[in-house]
Amino acid sequence: KDLNLGKTQFAAGVSLGAIYNDAIGLRLEYTFGNLKGDDKVLRKVKASTFGRYERNLSFRTKISEFVLAAEIHPLTFFRKSDDETEPPRISPYLLAGVGFFSFKPQANLNGKWIDLQPLSTEGQGFTEYPDRKKYNLNQINFPLGVGLRYELSNTLNIRGEFVYRILTTDYLDDVSTEFIDPSVYLNYFTGTKLNNAFLLNDRHYELDPSHITNAGDIRGNPKNKDSYFSINVKIAYTFGRQRIKQ
Repeated sequence: KDLNLGKTQFAAGVSLGAIYNDAIGLRLEYTFGNLKGDDKVLRKVKASTFGRYERNLSFRTKISEFVLAAEIHPLTFFRKSDDETEPPRISPYLLAGVGFFSFKPQANLNGKWIDLQPLSTEGQGFTEYPDRKKYNLNQINFPLGVGLRYELSNTLNIRGEFVYRILTTDYLDDVSTEFIDPSVYLNYFTGTKLNNAFLLNDRHYELDPSHITNAGDIRGNPKNKDSYFSINVKIAYTFGRQRIKQ
């Protein structure tokens, strides 16, 4: 229920890396794309979602990510550097690294996309909720992945990858813990910002105008940090390698 496959978005990126003996590699990579999620996709299974559908929250965010990652190719890992055998044409590999990414969750209100972090939808940064700090829109992640490399020629290869990002934040979608007492917004906001905060912190009313949300009701699950993943297809050019003819 956390995975909205229908909201899958395209991403793109570029990378520069070095590989030793076709076995151990290090690469620097930049990726950009979008993420989306919407409780409305649960409509057909709403009876089993424990209120997730009725919660009626949604978001989108752009992702911009820099990653430094190492990769290991097991089939050639124990090969000596002076071996006269060419690297396998097909090579599975593992990768892991550390990344720095930026995000900015938004929600659509009457056709306009509104930034959610400044609205403190769960009381982040308010003195009434001292345990809820304002979250940073630039954070560290930890990519883990698997891939398969196929050598098209001595200089070109194509890759398929699955890369999962472990995050240290639960606010990628601006949802983490409990609903707050919306009256506290009167202590901090005015005008349009106050109106947006009232309308976007709790959206039960759009599906059921009679619904009453109490402060402390479940909005998210802080025990589970957010995460995201990508499925990548890559074309790579290798400098300085010559395939040995047999």
